Amino acid sequence: MADGIFFWGPVTSKEWCEPNYVQSSYIAEFFNTISNIPCIILALIGLVNALRQRFEKRFSVLHISNIILAIGSMTYHATLRQMQQQGDETPMVWEMLLYIYILYSPDWHYRSTMPTFLFLYGALFAIVHSQIRFGIGFKVHYALLCLLCAPRAYKYYIHTEDSLAKRLAKLYVATLLIGAACWLCDRLFCKQIQGWYFNPQGHAVWHVLMGFNSYFANAFLMYCRAQQREWNPKIKHLFGYFPYVKIQKPKTQ
Repeated sequence: MADGIFFWGPVTSKEWCEPNYVQSSYIAEFFNTISNIPCIILALIGLVNALRQRFEKRFSVLHISNIILAIGSMTYHATLRQMQQQGDETPMVWEMLLYIYILYSPDWHYRSTMPTFLFLYGALFAIVHSQIRFGIGFKVHYALLCLLCAPRAYKYYIHTEDSLAKRLAKLYVATLLIGAACWLCDRLFCKQIQGWYFNPQGHAVWHVLMGFNSYFANAFLMYCRAQQREWNPKIKHLFGYFPYVKIQKPKTQ
């Protein structure tokens, strides 16, 4: 933009390894913005499947949270403003709280305590995060929430016998590891990358992979929950490739 005047005003948030306002005068980081579109599409596919087969509402809410997170990420990278960055980070925490609930609630004997605590925790975090800029503290906090999910997710994996369902879990881990590598390279080697003829857009690739990562995680959890409810889940493939969960509820349900 002329004279350094940008459409969304001065940058007040963290920047990534993509030159600002190069592809569009209205989008600060073009590739980091549009790379969230696959996340929305995949979450919509999961949401339609959950609604069509009448899965529990928790899964509909989970898919919707993926959509909200992707939209938050789009607005953040499009504007590079602090408020929009918080609008990206807060849904990330809310989403992890949903995963914690879905993973642990089947074995929780006091039905109201867990959702009440998680709701209050998420609301408190949103209020505090709107006033305080965490930086590295946010990353540590988010990593701890992810680690809380890992033991129960692994328990589900080792107790799953269906090879196609296990494959969903493996795809989840693979996309997470590859995406994390792209994120780290984009962050740590930005100066070197900016000198290359072609920018591989590692952060944008991370977004795409995280869209698939969330879809695989959600599908695996839907399968595990359907097993718990004795809904006879099967992993089917749309067009012979794209996996989804198909269930057959007993007539009494």
